[in-house]
Amino acid sequence: LPDNLIQGTGRIDGDLINLNTKYPGRLISIDVQEGEAVRANQTIARLDSREYRAQNDQIQAQLDAKRQELNARRIELDILRRSLPESLLKADANLALNLRARDELDQMISAQKSLVAQSEKDRERMGDLVEKRLIEMRQLEAAELKLNTDRDQLSALMFKRKQLDQAISIAKSGRVEASAAQHRIAVMEEGNKALASGIKALQATKAQNDAVLGEMELNSPIDGFVIETISHGGEVVGAGSPVATLIDPKTLYLKIFVDTLKNGKIKIGDRAVIFVDAYPDRPIAAQVVRIEQKAEFTPKEVSVASDRIQRVYAVHLKPIAPDPLLKLGLPAIGVISLDGKNLPSSLREVPE
Repeated sequence: LPDNLIQGTGRIDGDLINLNTKYPGRLISIDVQEGEAVRANQTIARLDSREYRAQNDQIQAQLDAKRQELNARRIELDILRRSLPESLLKADANLALNLRARDELDQMISAQKSLVAQSEKDRERMGDLVEKRLIEMRQLEAAELKLNTDRDQLSALMFKRKQLDQAISIAKSGRVEASAAQHRIAVMEEGNKALASGIKALQATKAQNDAVLGEMELNSPIDGFVIETISHGGEVVGAGSPVATLIDPKTLYLKIFVDTLKNGKIKIGDRAVIFVDAYPDRPIAAQVVRIEQKAEFTPKEVSVASDRIQRVYAVHLKPIAPDPLLKLGLPAIGVISLDGKNLPSSLREVPE
């Protein structure tokens, strides 16, 4: 080679991307194969999400019911504000309304107590699993969050019942109609606040569940290729488990080795070309993007000009633009020009 050219052999390397699960679950499917091209945001794998979707449907149903209840109570409150009771008969009607509301609330309290009891059991079970290191701490934290949310909802319901009892007592006392109406309005205002707080708690729970559902599909973060599928459909995977390995072709580079005599002449940005054996007449324009600062012993598969040279430096040659000829692990030859001139146009111009 001319004095301004430096030749080296090596293999195509690149930055691998491990696609990991965020939450544990059973893989329904792996939708790609090794070597397949993928697009950014393309679905790579799916986790079973039926349980989370069922929970989401339940939460949404509770939200709809509570919003309807709050809307009805606001309408009722507006009516009470516009027309104060004028007779004891109206007070009796209000009393009956409160009694019915308390009966319905008692049913809700009973259901909520059952939910709290189940959440306490789930929390205890999660604690045992964490102690046995079968699950991660954040799953225990999620169980504790759900228990606290359920308890807050129960407290809100109990608070509402207390307010209803107060309203009933006021109606029974036979106090002045206007006074009774004012107390009734105050009770409903506080009840609406408690109901609104319960809705916010459910919204927070749903947002958390939506976040989990969003992680049930594993999508490619890049336009690239599948190097390896690690897991398979039907397998149960833990949080953080790798499902597939991807690579972005824009990160591919040729790693060659040069001796200490030549390393000092090479600079970042020097022009270069890459050749693969299958296409000897197709040079791939490249440039030097990295020069290792520490020498290493000559790898077995790399030959150097002199047997006296035992330590070499790794040099990375990156294509100017991604080229479909380059594949991870493919052997290749790189030629660097120290002055940007005389780069070969064919592998036949490069001595073996």
